[in-house]
Amino acid sequence: MRKKRLSAILTIIRENEIENQDMLIDHLRKLGYDVTQATVSRDINDLRLEKNVSLSGVSCYHLPGGIPGANTKLSEIFALATLGVDTAMNTVVIHCYAGLAGAACSAVDAMCFEEAVGTVAGDDTIFVMTKSESEAKKLAEKLNALTE
Repeated sequence: MRKKRLSAILTIIRENEIENQDMLIDHLRKLGYDVTQATVSRDINDLRLEKNVSLSGVSCYHLPGGIPGANTKLSEIFALATLGVDTAMNTVVIHCYAGLAGAACSAVDAMCFEEAVGTVAGDDTIFVMTKSESEAKKLAEKLNALTE
């Protein structure tokens, strides 16, 4: 039961801006978990959740090292700006609508893909450097998945 509850908490904070323990308790109860404040407090500590300001300016829980709501919003920005993704050796080439490469590149940077060593954006094209050809292909697959 505890593992399912912890998994539910991670899903809740990934999909919602949870500002406090009461909000988290409400979401958990809607999912059928009968929890107390003490239980939720222990779960937050066990998951090592942090509070930080989200992209919309709300102070809410998130996993360490992440910005709440960032991946969803950044993925949307990337998907709307992008025409296609390709690879050339250890470089991922991202084709964008004219004038939108900067926004898409910022989204890629903010999503902190482990394969990316660095990025360069022009008006309608982004180059993402990786350490190897296999990492470029892996990153291209991830980026293509964002546009589907």
